Amino acid sequence: MMRSALSPRQLGILLAVLAAFGFSFKAIFVKLAYLSAPVDAITLLSLRMLFSLPMFLLSGYAYLRNGPTLSIKDWALLVFLGLTGYYGASILDFAGLQYISAGLERVILFTYPTITILIGLLFLGKTASPRLIGALALCYAGVSLVFVSNHQLTEDSIAPWVGAALVFASAVSYACYTAFAEVSIAKLGAARFSILALIVSILAAQAHFLVSNPLSDLIQPLPIYAYCAGMALFSTVLPIFFQSAAIQRIGAGPTVLVGMLGPVMTIFFSWLLLAEPLTWVQLGGTGLVIAGIYLIRKT
Repeated sequence: MMRSALSPRQLGILLAVLAAFGFSFKAIFVKLAYLSAPVDAITLLSLRMLFSLPMFLLSGYAYLRNGPTLSIKDWALLVFLGLTGYYGASILDFAGLQYISAGLERVILFTYPTITILIGLLFLGKTASPRLIGALALCYAGVSLVFVSNHQLTEDSIAPWVGAALVFASAVSYACYTAFAEVSIAKLGAARFSILALIVSILAAQAHFLVSNPLSDLIQPLPIYAYCAGMALFSTVLPIFFQSAAIQRIGAGPTVLVGMLGPVMTIFFSWLLLAEPLTWVQLGGTGLVIAGIYLIRKT
């Protein structure tokens, strides 16, 4: 009898790496789409969500049929989380990527765990520790280094500030999602919660598009459809399921630690595929952010 090539732990680590790769590649897809045609952020998000919906419905139909009945309060929290998570964070992120590099975007966005902790301190009665303060200092020192490096490489003095502000707002939105999602996950389960929250965000994205854009904006060149389909499959659906499977095998902590590869992957692929500059200052700043997140995960 042949033995499995990978142990459960090795498979879990591999799945976590694949999830980190998928999530990190989202910014690359967005930047490639911006380079291929004059498309706006909400159209990109709308197409990404439209491509994602059938994949999630097909894979998550069984989860939607089962589970407890939701109260009005449950639905209100779910709507809030869907708006702040997959919709709010995404539209702000897509808008920010019009102004800054994919590498800088990923480093700023990766600070969301520190913002989640701050939300806990301000609203959920959690307490600070010297380790936490040190982690925050490392993260924001790293972001500052990467931002200064990118700011020096661009001729436009305003665009980096606009882009960084939008992506930071995206990180705040996603931090709200992660900070308050625990209640819904405890009641619905991770898979059912993720699918329902995504459906809320898809409806919000389509409503936003219908209010702000003509339907004719959905008619795009073939490369835009290809990038949005790739984003839906490889940077939305598959990474979410890979991450859930990794957590099941190795736990949330190790999965998050493996996810720290994300900013490094984004910086590497933005250099390789987008010809974005790569400097030691950027790598050093990214290292500080990763060190800060590691400290937080050890608290």
